[in-house]
Amino acid sequence: MNPPATCPSPLPTVFVVDDDPSFLNAVSRLLRATGHSVKTFPSASEFLESLPAPGPGCVVADVQMPGLSGLDLQAAMAKTSNPLPVLFLTGHGDIPTSVRAMRQGAEDFLTKRAPKEALLDAVSRALARDARERAGRARVQELRARFEALTQRDHEVLRHVLRGQLNKQIAADLGIDERSVKRHRTSIMAKLRVQSVAELTHLVHEAGLAAASSNQ
Repeated sequence: MNPPATCPSPLPTVFVVDDDPSFLNAVSRLLRATGHSVKTFPSASEFLESLPAPGPGCVVADVQMPGLSGLDLQAAMAKTSNPLPVLFLTGHGDIPTSVRAMRQGAEDFLTKRAPKEALLDAVSRALARDARERAGRARVQELRARFEALTQRDHEVLRHVLRGQLNKQIAADLGIDERSVKRHRTSIMAKLRVQSVAELTHLVHEAGLAAASSNQ
C-alpha cells in the first residue's frame, strides 16, 4: 500500500522592497538567478498593504525610502502573525541606524556596494532563521492546543501540582477527595503527553504559560 500523499511545503519567498527601480530589478535578478522565488515592491507601504500569506521567506529592504522607512517596515512586520526576518541594503547607512536595526532583530545590515556573495549569504541565513522560528511557533501552537484540551478542574489541579503540592494538600485546597485529584492528575499527564512533574513543568515553560500558571 502506498503511503498517503503529503502536501509539499511552500517554497520560501524573498520580498525585496526598494524605491530605486534599477536596484530593485538588479537584486531580484540576482536572487532569481540563484534559485530564489522573489517578489518586489517599490515602497514599504505597498508591501505592508499586500502582506503575503503566512508562508516562509524573508524581507530585503532599503532603509531610506519615501514615506515609511525600512525601520518602519521592520517594526510593522514584528507585530504581524508572520514576522519574517528582515535584512537591510542601504546606500546611506550610518552606525546609529545600523545599531537600531540590529537591536530590533535585523538579520544583517549591508551597504548596496556589498559583494553579491554577502547578500546571498545574508539571505540564506535569514531563510534558515525563518525556518527555525516558524518551527518554534508551530511547536508552541501545538503545545498550547494540548493545554486547551484540559478541563477547568484539570487546570485547577495543574496549578497546584506545579506548586509542588501533594495530592492530599490539593484535595484539601480544592475541597474534593484525593481520588478525584489522582484522576485529574492522570488525565492531565495523558492529555499533555508527559510522564513526570519535571516534564510537565518543562512543557509549561516551553508553551510560554509559566507566568499565567503562577498568577492564577
